[in-house]
Amino acid sequence: MTPPFAIFVLFSLSFFLCCCFNGAIAADLIQETCKKSAQKDPNINYKFCVTSLEAVPKSHNAMSLKSLARISIKLAKTNATRTRSYVKKLSKSKTLNPRDKPPLTDCLELYSDAVDSLKAAVKAFKSKDYSKANVEVSSAMDAPSTCEEGFQETKGGVSPLTKRNKDMFQLCAIALSIINMVSKELTLKEEL
Repeated sequence: MTPPFAIFVLFSLSFFLCCCFNGAIAADLIQETCKKSAQKDPNINYKFCVTSLEAVPKSHNAMSLKSLARISIKLAKTNATRTRSYVKKLSKSKTLNPRDKPPLTDCLELYSDAVDSLKAAVKAFKSKDYSKANVEVSSAMDAPSTCEEGFQETKGGVSPLTKRNKDMFQLCAIALSIINMVSKELTLKEEL
């Protein structure tokens, strides 16, 4: 075997092992984080948490709680953006029941505000202002509950957004849980 070929084989093998090892660490990090989150918050379903985070390709390389927190905030923002688009589409539907128009209009505004709050949360988290990130995600977390309540207040109203609202609420709860873990981890390091 020639030395350049041996170096190439060694490098390739090292790269492969490193990728496999990182993927295993990321999977463990997601599972452990979701387990802690679900134990601390009854609003978080462990399976939903793991499935949601693992669905994001970047999560497979997450090596820290900080990277997982960023991913979870962006995941909630993506969900809010898609739900806002879905609400716009629903409100333009010709088959829309007239009684659903007011709550849909409210939901559109709520989800627009949630998107803005989650954008601000991403920015705050990047600048290590975890308290502001927490406040912004908490603000976004109000959107799905308030949206759902709007349909319950109409006579015979049934929300066409129930699943989306539940998912959004849970994604925000996951993001809050991970932000709080990051903040607590930082506080512990500062105390040492």
